[in-house]
Amino acid sequence: MERARHLGDFTLRPRVLVITAMALAVGGASAVAAFALLRLIGLITNAVFYQRASTSLAAPGAHQHSPWLILLAPVAGGLVVGLMARYGSERIRGHGMPEAIEAILTGGSQVAPRVAVLKPISAAISIGTGGPFGAEGPIIMTGGAVGSILAQLLRLSADERKTLLVAGAAGGMAATFNAPMASVLLAVELLLFEWRPRSLIPVAASVTVATLCRGALLGTGPVFAVTATARPGAAATMLALLPGITGGLLAIMATGLVYLAEDSFARLPIHWMWWPAIGGLIIGAGGLAEPRALGVGYDVIDQLLTGRAAVSLILGILIVKTLIWSLALGSGTSGGVLAPTFMIGGALGALEGLALPHVFAGFWAMAGLAAVLGGVMRSPLTGVLFTLELTHAWSCLLPVLVAATSAYLVSVLLLKRSVLTEKVARRGLHLTREYSTDPLEVFFAHEVMTSMPATLLTTERAAAVAPGSAALYLVAEPNGAFAGVLPRSALSGGAGQPGATVGDLVRPARLIVYGDSTLREVANAFARHEVTRAPVVDRGNSRQLIGEISLAQLLHARRRDIDEEQHRERLLFAGAAARHLFLLGRRRKSPSAAEVASARQ
Repeated sequence: MERARHLGDFTLRPRVLVITAMALAVGGASAVAAFALLRLIGLITNAVFYQRASTSLAAPGAHQHSPWLILLAPVAGGLVVGLMARYGSERIRGHGMPEAIEAILTGGSQVAPRVAVLKPISAAISIGTGGPFGAEGPIIMTGGAVGSILAQLLRLSADERKTLLVAGAAGGMAATFNAPMASVLLAVELLLFEWRPRSLIPVAASVTVATLCRGALLGTGPVFAVTATARPGAAATMLALLPGITGGLLAIMATGLVYLAEDSFARLPIHWMWWPAIGGLIIGAGGLAEPRALGVGYDVIDQLLTGRAAVSLILGILIVKTLIWSLALGSGTSGGVLAPTFMIGGALGALEGLALPHVFAGFWAMAGLAAVLGGVMRSPLTGVLFTLELTHAWSCLLPVLVAATSAYLVSVLLLKRSVLTEKVARRGLHLTREYSTDPLEVFFAHEVMTSMPATLLTTERAAAVAPGSAALYLVAEPNGAFAGVLPRSALSGGAGQPGATVGDLVRPARLIVYGDSTLREVANAFARHEVTRAPVVDRGNSRQLIGEISLAQLLHARRRDIDEEQHRERLLFAGAAARHLFLLGRRRKSPSAAEVASARQ
């Protein structure tokens, strides 16, 4: 006989400790990968634009270059990236984050080892030859590949592979920008799709190790140090709405340009392998107008955030960088979105700061950076933390929050999806990034179950039991103790056996639910054991039957959630009777027989 499974009888093994230990190694490897990628970008940039052997990061437009070099270097880089994508792996195309999301959603968090090698090389070539992209997108995919490869070598579940993939991605981000908190939050908002200890703890461990390694490799100071000589007051905080709203509109425009370019490239009568080269031609043309728009542009971001950028540079970056980044990204080349977003947002804020009251050098550029980042990525809290960790201007928390949140509001109202999730949606995948309390976690089994269910006694003769419509009967001892269940098929077969009693035919329940189990635990148990109903017993005495719960009764929590979302009513000054009815309707209680019958239909 099969033994009954009691919901809650099992104890979870400390898997989170095992995965966290693995995440520590992943974090260190991701930091090394981020360091290697930045050095490779520096090596290619110096070789192409300055004809020297150096791995230090250099700006392509910092000195005078030949116009032909500015025009053709991005074309050559795009051609190499296209060849690598066609004959190496198509997965290296794009800016990294949508590819990581897709690997999590549809690929069981599996990343091919070749992607871990080809993605950073292709990104270094694209950026080193003048591509106006960031290194963070490729390092997200590379760090994620490191975690995924380790997970694939071991016997792990898909969720555990996802955790290590995201741990690697977040570790790479933290090592690149020295922004541990923003990296963890970005992982939660964009990659994990959950906020649970099993994933958050390993990701935080990976980020911690990666940040410590970054200190040894690249230093511990802020990437763009801003000296806040004055604390923003109430006026500056409220005026942060201006860069917030305009930043949200700019984010919408840039996102629209990216996918307009992608749609336009898709209509070209040539193979996609050639698209990055055409995107490179767009980059080169923009570089002729504003050479400082080429490359990662960390030096330009630093000038914007410290108030040292001239008006001509601000305008050039705002117009040229936005256009060439958006259009070239749509060509499918390899590069990230964060650094360009930093630069474009900083330029917008710096431009508006020319007309706004002075707070300190770089204040309005910070607000614009947070706004465009919050609007483009639709992750306002990540935008706030990134801005503060990049600059260490912690006194600006409130105005930065205002700017990022208002840009997020504009983006949500006017744009269906972000630049990161639109590509995922275009591939036929549904992605939600809204987090709310699960209504099944709020209710317990005893609140929705059928109390005092009809039962058969073990002493009854099987032949004397009147057949009913139930597929499963609950069976109790004469003293009321729960004995088991009786399927209708077994009852029909036993009815032909002379003298057979219900007790002779009773079977253990496949699943037993406790009255204090949450409906989420019940739903998971139903799915695990492939049942649609189960007896409910007291946790202190599993022989004491207190009810029966069915799959239809789980809908009670969802109905309550819908009611609380859609039902509107006035509570104050509405009369004592109305208040009484409101409280009565909100009180937790078991559904009536009519409610259960309606749910079953």
